[in-house]
Amino acid sequence: MLEAVIEEAAAQMPAMPSNTTVVVGLSGGVDSAVAAWLLKAMGHQVIGLFMKNWEDDDDDAYCSSRQDWLDAAAVADLLGIDLEAVNFAAEYKERVFAEFLREYQAGRTPNPDVLCNAEIKFKAFLDHAMRLGAAWIATGHYARIRTEASSDAAGGRFYQLLKGLDRGKDQSYFLHRLSQDQLARSLFPLGALKKAQVRLVAHALGLPNAAKKDSTGICFIGERPFRAFLQRYVPSESGPIREPSGRLVGRHQGLAFYTLGQRKGLGIGGVREPGATSQALHQPWFVARKDMANNTLWVVQGHDHPWLMSEQLKAGQLSWVRQAPEAAAKTPTAIAATPLSAKTRYRQADAPIAALSLSASASELLVRFEEAQWAVTPGQSAVIYQGEACLGGGVIEAG
Repeated sequence: MLEAVIEEAAAQMPAMPSNTTVVVGLSGGVDSAVAAWLLKAMGHQVIGLFMKNWEDDDDDAYCSSRQDWLDAAAVADLLGIDLEAVNFAAEYKERVFAEFLREYQAGRTPNPDVLCNAEIKFKAFLDHAMRLGAAWIATGHYARIRTEASSDAAGGRFYQLLKGLDRGKDQSYFLHRLSQDQLARSLFPLGALKKAQVRLVAHALGLPNAAKKDSTGICFIGERPFRAFLQRYVPSESGPIREPSGRLVGRHQGLAFYTLGQRKGLGIGGVREPGATSQALHQPWFVARKDMANNTLWVVQGHDHPWLMSEQLKAGQLSWVRQAPEAAAKTPTAIAATPLSAKTRYRQADAPIAALSLSASASELLVRFEEAQWAVTPGQSAVIYQGEACLGGGVIEAG
């Protein structure tokens, strides 16, 4: 079984001389551990690097960095590889967390994992690895990189970012801001594998973290009561919660603590409008709009209320893996004839795009969908795909 997994992983990796030095980001989780083992099994010189990126409350029950370090060290010991700890807390606070707070203060809902990958894991970490003499870095992300011959006059090569073959674990959404230079020096050994295979490998090897749960908290900050955490950094002011007729149905605790499409934690329960049927009474409430100017939270009843549906979106802060989609659609590659689609949140099914256009300055993207999309949320990323290729995307400004 292990030999077959190595062959599957190696088949989608670039050709590399044996004993190439690869620095692997060992997080303490099972994915990065198996990625490190695969690279060593392929005959490469593997060095583990553990990133410490949060220090504000390192002894907090929700911050698992100490346990993660112990798990990473145990994995490195079992695999027989060197492990170094590096502190990027200052870079994380300046490049990722400060932007995270600015977005929440503006009433948007950011995705810190996207920025964390672009600024920490594939910039600060990559730079440090190169100083260690690495030819490549590797992580446990479920995504793939494919090298293509360039069709332009200069020739050469370019790198496509592809979805992981395990569609349930594909993480290309979080990697869409990676540049050609970053992709050229990155490896994703798990891209061709299923998560179930990774778990089986970990158990077969006797890895100490084989049964460890996947992390689902804020990038490097961990799983914690989110509202209480955010209140430490973002000023909040209570205000009215209203439904479409303008009727007051409750009070919110601060607009920054709510996101479009949110159902739980509204504290308004069943509120009967005069003349409403019992069926209407029991339909759940969802956050539909945030009026920052008037500090008002607008809610609607019913998952498919028109206020929750968007036929188009506008995105800014654009970043393309190689080129903007309009140019990509004209490029004679294997993916050129494949229709475009988009994700407006992780784990969402690809939504077919009816029309896509860039502003004259190429700084904004307008996407119109074939079918209206649910709870398109400012601050989240709109990521554009052409088949299995991730082209890039931007930050949603309006739905």
